[in-house]
Amino acid sequence: FQLQASGGGSVQAGEALRLSCVAPENTLDTYAIGWYRQAPGKAREKVACMNTGGHLIKYADSVQGRFTISKDNEKNTVYLQMNSLKPEDTAVYYCAAQAGRYCWSIEIRSSWGQGTQVTVSS
Repeated sequence: FQLQASGGGSVQAGEALRLSCVAPENTLDTYAIGWYRQAPGKAREKVACMNTGGHLIKYADSVQGRFTISKDNEKNTVYLQMNSLKPEDTAVYYCAAQAGRYCWSIEIRSSWGQGTQVTVSS
């Protein structure tokens, strides 16, 4: 199965974007959801993750304090609010279901979607 990320765009440094990730029904009750990004020439990086209960959240150091992950189970949607964007945040952003209810797994259960491009100019 696949999750669909959207909401990317081109912004100036310091501005904000909110990404959305729509999942198949019951996915958010079964799997933790992670947001990832991949910049050109770089490895994919997990930037945020939330467990099924919504109370255990992890962020990469590079986005801590600027990005906020949240979810709406009724809408089967996970959000990534990105504030104070920097040029180094430029990447394709993806969301994926983790291999379990918590965020410590490095494996994912969903397949990678097309992602959504975020471009931050200085």
